[in-house]
Amino acid sequence: MLNKYARGFFGRLFSPVAKLLLRWGISPDVVTVVGTIGVCLGALVFYPMGELFWGTVVITVFVFADMVDGLMARMQDRSSRWGSFLDSTLDRLADASVFSGVAIWFFTGGANTGIALASLACLVLGMLVSYARSKAESLGCTADVGIAERSERLVAVLVFTGFTGLGLPPVVLLAVLLLLAAASFITVLQRVGTVYRQLHAVS
Repeated sequence: MLNKYARGFFGRLFSPVAKLLLRWGISPDVVTVVGTIGVCLGALVFYPMGELFWGTVVITVFVFADMVDGLMARMQDRSSRWGSFLDSTLDRLADASVFSGVAIWFFTGGANTGIALASLACLVLGMLVSYARSKAESLGCTADVGIAERSERLVAVLVFTGFTGLGLPPVVLLAVLLLLAAASFITVLQRVGTVYRQLHAVS
C-alpha cells in the first residue's frame, strides 16, 4: 500500500539524482551495493551504540538508494534478472541489519529484553514473508498479498526507533514491534493460503 502511494512521489523527487549519477557513469548495481553498505553501517554501528536517532537518519538516507537504483535502471532500460536478484538479496541483508541493530542495543545498553526479542521476531517473520513470495514465484504462483510488506515494516521500525532515540517511551517501540510481528505472521499465513489455493486449483 505504501509503495502504491509513495513511489510516484519519490520517483519524481529522486529522478534528478538518478540522472546525475548516470551522467557520472555510475551503474545502478553500484548504487544498490553502496546503499546496502550504508544501511548496514548505520544499523550495526549507530544502533548498538545507543544512537537511535542518528542511526535512523543515516539508514534513511541510504534506504533511498533502493529507489534511486531502480530509477537508474529504468532510465537506461536496463532492468534485468541479475539486477532484480541483487536488489532483492541485499534488501534482505539491509532489513536484517536494522532489526539486529535494534536487538543488540536493547539486549545490552538499552536493557529491554522485550524490545530485543520483539525485534528478532520481526526479523525472522519478515524473512518468512519474503521467502514465501519468492518460493511461490519459483513454483509459478503469485503471493504478493498481505498486510505487512517490506516498505511498511521498514518505515514503522525506523520512525519509532528514531523517536525512541529522541525520548519516546520505549514501550511505544515495543508495541509497534509486536504489531509488526503479528502483521508479518498474518501476511505469511495469507501468502501460504494464496499459494495453496492456486496449486490446488491447478490440480
